[in-house]
Amino acid sequence: MFEELFPYEFLRILDKTPIDKLNEIRLRLNKKIVMVIKNKAYFLSQEGLCGQENKAMTASKSLIDEIIKRACENSVYAYSDEIKQGFITTKGGLRIGLAGEGVIENNSIKTLKNINSLAIRIPHEIEGCAESIMPYLFDGRFLNTLIVSPPGCGKTTFIRDILCELSKKNYCYNILLIDERFEIANCFNGIQNLNVGNFCDILSGVPKTFAYENGIRSLRPDIVVTDEISTKLEFDKICGASNSGVNVIASIHARDVEDLKRKIDFSEILKNKVFSRFVVLSMRDGPGTIEGIFDENLRCISY
Repeated sequence: MFEELFPYEFLRILDKTPIDKLNEIRLRLNKKIVMVIKNKAYFLSQEGLCGQENKAMTASKSLIDEIIKRACENSVYAYSDEIKQGFITTKGGLRIGLAGEGVIENNSIKTLKNINSLAIRIPHEIEGCAESIMPYLFDGRFLNTLIVSPPGCGKTTFIRDILCELSKKNYCYNILLIDERFEIANCFNGIQNLNVGNFCDILSGVPKTFAYENGIRSLRPDIVVTDEISTKLEFDKICGASNSGVNVIASIHARDVEDLKRKIDFSEILKNKVFSRFVVLSMRDGPGTIEGIFDENLRCISY
């Protein structure tokens, strides 16, 4: 996963860290390199993880530029569409968030230049993490389900495992997976890096609104799956899909159901009871802690 992304000297240092537990690497120009493990931040020194800032390594421009070049397989131009959206997906399954200066042309972002921050997110597959909730997602048929959590609490991993559980139990649904930011199946050149079971047709790198409109018409799914809905237009597309008989699995950023109720754009979905199940996650006992399962009236039916 890391061999083609990092120069040898950096790899040598990473070998001294618990890579299997690593969630994120943060490189900010001329700032100390930060490693995030189980939502706790550490500095990176020549000897591995450390808690002392004075011993920590600094992210140089040459290191950031080298990682970007390697992530783009030596052709930054070929990745311009992703870069202008603020991320790069690597063939090893990593997603790199970017910060820098936007180049504006005709009132839209053409690209990012002078990139000065990298947020390298390491995906994890946790087999069986959604198994305990599966009985609650059926009532003679699959129920529209929304995964609710703050950022970084494992909702993407959870969605991925729901798809694996559907496959494992041989629920032979046609599933349209809208993987707008390459996070769920993490496809690279059309090949998925992360397991989403046997029944998914995957649309990667396209806006959710486009995928809802065209994917439903062309692929005839029983279930549509998408991550991190946030705009009124996306909410409207979900309502339209549900009204046409297609089931939906989605996620949204919110702390809990009370926070969810306060989201103005979401009020129509709540009023029309589009979702029959709400699964709330937190970091209380680590990513993916299930705080509760709620019905269409936001009444708790299980902890």
